[in-house]
Formats: sequence, structure tokens, C-alpha cells
Amino acid sequence: MREIFNGMPAEGLGADGWEKPWSGPNGGSCVEAKRMGGGLVGIRQSTDPSGPTLICTTAAMADFITGAKAGLADFLLEPLQPR
Repeated sequence: MREIFNGMPAEGLGADGWEKPWSGPNGGSCVEAKRMGGGLVGIRQSTDPSGPTLICTTAAMADFITGAKAGLADFLLEPLQPR
């Protein structure tokens, strides 16, 4: 496998191991995650499986999930306010 970097094409990480832990009734547009070696996690958009991948550490993912469960990401769900 070549060097892993943030924004790399997801196809460079292989087709196996991608999971859809977050899915909704939005017509199949899901976030997919892949646990990789070396303490890394890849995140991609299911509708663009060859598109860019967000690469983060498992520790950063754990912090994000903990924060989201605590409501710290709820602002992402609120409607945007006009400026």
C-alpha cells in the first residue's frame, strides 16, 4: 500500500473493510468508515467511493464520538441563520 494521507482517493485504501455505521433515510447517501492499521481511521462518502478520504487517528475519532454523544456537534444539525 502506498503512503496514507488526508484527502487521498478512497480507492487507494482498497474496497474491503468499509462499514456504514451512520446511515439514514436519505436515499443511500451514507458516511462510511474503515479501521486501518497504525491507529488510523478512514472516512468517506458512500456516493463517492473513489473520492477523497478523511484520515484521522482512532483517538481523534473516539474524541469526536464522545463529543457528539455529549451534544457538542448538535450545532451541525441546526438550520443556518441568515447573516
